[in-house]
Amino acid sequence: MKKDIYILGIESSCDDTSAAVLCNDVLLSNVTASQEVHQSYGGVVPELASRAHQQNVVPVVDQALKRARITKEMLSAIAFTRGPGLMGSLLVGVSFAKGMARSLGIPMVDVNHLQGHVMAHFIKERAEDTSAPPLPFLCLLVSGGNSQIVKVNSYNNMQVMGQTIDDAAGEAIDKCSKVMGLGYPGGPIIDRLARQGNPYAFMFSEPHIPGLDYSFSGLKTSFLYKLREWVEQDPDFVEHHKEDLAASLEFTIVDILMKKLKLAVKQTGINHVAVAGGVSANNGLRNAFKDCAQRYGWNIYIPKFSYTTDNAAMIGVTGYYKYLDGDFCSIDVPAFSKVTFQ
Repeated sequence: MKKDIYILGIESSCDDTSAAVLCNDVLLSNVTASQEVHQSYGGVVPELASRAHQQNVVPVVDQALKRARITKEMLSAIAFTRGPGLMGSLLVGVSFAKGMARSLGIPMVDVNHLQGHVMAHFIKERAEDTSAPPLPFLCLLVSGGNSQIVKVNSYNNMQVMGQTIDDAAGEAIDKCSKVMGLGYPGGPIIDRLARQGNPYAFMFSEPHIPGLDYSFSGLKTSFLYKLREWVEQDPDFVEHHKEDLAASLEFTIVDILMKKLKLAVKQTGINHVAVAGGVSANNGLRNAFKDCAQRYGWNIYIPKFSYTTDNAAMIGVTGYYKYLDGDFCSIDVPAFSKVTFQ
């Protein structure tokens, strides 16, 4: 009889401390502690984030094990986010994983955070779940720090076909939300307001970047300058038009993302298309995917909301596939802050 593999996943790349337990590729628990301390600063403060991870990592792992109804002695391996991310935050998760793995005498599996987002599509909540996209497929990976089109040939063979040359889509949304005085994080705020606004109310410049690469710095600058001009004429402009501004901003960003993705589908002939990352929670982007499915016959794969943001379930499932290949890491492996796919 085949022995079950129990993987503990740990994610600490930014401001969410998360732990998950999987039995093979089936999720048993996924616990996340978020940090509200950053909201008053309008962005993540690295020092505060790392301190909060230190406070949260032990209780989060403890809860993940209890909800999975297993003991730590039953674990087969520990998977952890090695990078990219905030170095101080990563070091907390990496150090904890090393200490726990050594104390239990079990192997460690290092996981690329971006690879984890793509692999969120392979998380099973039941053993009979068959919702994962077939290989190869295209994945639009969009988050606060990354915007990429990835061709996924296998869990450990992902080819970046296009990526942002400056700002990421999520970063542009957060910055524009901050300029409007709407708060942080901007993604959920813009999403909520956009549902009530007119996406054609305002026009913002779209970049003309060759190939499949993205650029969002020009859009961000265009938004800032136009907003300054409008506020000079009407100091209450944002308050009077925030729904339309949000809808128009969201429409422009989604349009930029989807134009390149459509081109990638045309170039590769692959019509199995997924979306991943924090921005994949955006309703405008999800609706654009559904529209392409109807209009072009795409087979689309949209993750559950709980798997769009940083979470340990995606780290755990990636760790499971690496475990099957015996792809372990040594105790002295360092964290890294910036890189795409290894």
